[in-house]
Amino acid sequence: MEARTGRTNQRYGPQGERLVAGIVPLSADKLYVLLIQSTRRGGWVLPKGGWETDEATAQEAACREAWEEAGVVCKIQHDLGHISEKRRPEQLTAHAPKAAYRFFEATVEKQEAQWPEMNKRSRQWMTYKQAAEMLAERPELLDALNRSTIIR
Repeated sequence: MEARTGRTNQRYGPQGERLVAGIVPLSADKLYVLLIQSTRRGGWVLPKGGWETDEATAQEAACREAWEEAGVVCKIQHDLGHISEKRRPEQLTAHAPKAAYRFFEATVEKQEAQWPEMNKRSRQWMTYKQAAEMLAERPELLDALNRSTIIR
């Protein structure tokens, strides 16, 4: 059980931006969203990561990221669309370069006790209000949450 690492197979857009696929993982009743701890900043984020060249679709990449980072098996419900980079220039680094995001809303079908990044990340179910507060410093992630059908 290993998570993919490195950027060897990373897809990039026409302006050199990293193509990132992400998930807004909701409970079946849509009252909660599952957030994970960021490994770099320690805050809470949505599962997301690079769309790799061996993945046919961004949906496939998003579901892989949900498994690797949060230990959940998801079913995609809605395409939440493209979200442009909203981080300030000082937030961009070599480890977190400019990105173009594609998010999907999904229902969590299974939450495993063990998953690839379980030793690097915590996960927590949150209400809309709790999650919105945690994502306030990441406007692109908050935008994805706001596009979802989570009950507010």
